[in-house]
Order: sequence, then C-alpha cells, then structure tokens
Amino acid sequence: SIGSINQTVIHPREIFKTAILSNANSIMLGHNHPSGDVTPSPGDIKITQRIKEISEMMGIILYDHIIFSENDHHSIIKKI
Repeated sequence: SIGSINQTVIHPREIFKTAILSNANSIMLGHNHPSGDVTPSPGDIKITQRIKEISEMMGIILYDHIIFSENDHHSIIKKI
C-alpha cells in the first residue's frame, strides 16, 4: 500500500494477486490505526465492502478485516 500519516491506499488487485498466486481459498485483512481509535473510517468500510464483493465473485472467502491499535482491535466485517 501507499500511505501517509493518516491514510493509505491499496488496490484490491494487489490483494487478490497475492491470494491467487498463493492458491488461497480465503483471506483476512488487517491494518493499524496509530491514533488508538479503532473506529472504521468511511474509507475503511468502503474498501472492505468492495473487497468482499470481489471475493464473493472470485470464490475466495473474506474472513474479516481487523483494525488494530496498541491496545484494541475492531472487526469491520461486522459493520457490513
């Protein structure tokens, strides 16, 4: 991914390229929020929805997308 101090950009193509080359039947995503607030941003929810739609089309299970901080975590998949 390409990022700055408060956001990052990852293209689903890169996620699925790795999954396909690894012959994976499932994926799990995770990223950190250094601020400590693990509340999903609108961008977090949007990309998770997009990846979930693509994973369903490709027959690759998206188990979850977890946001981590130093002392907490949050499942985005429960939001969508």
